[in-house]
Amino acid sequence: MKTYYVNTNAQTNGDHEVHHEDCSFLPAPQHRKHLGAFASCRGAVTEAKETYPTADGCAFCSPDCNKG
Repeated sequence: MKTYYVNTNAQTNGDHEVHHEDCSFLPAPQHRKHLGAFASCRGAVTEAKETYPTADGCAFCSPDCNKG
């Protein structure tokens, strides 16, 4: 299981990206919210959508959850 975070700053398209702890694009601590440990990005994105309905997975660390 990996620990996931959501970026508290939206991208230009309005999405809040979900990243795992080892992602090269993990936001700085002041710009991320801890989501918890999940077996896959799907659970993490579901959790992130509770706060940020436009959340999706990072194209690099969570491509299975990235809507493109």
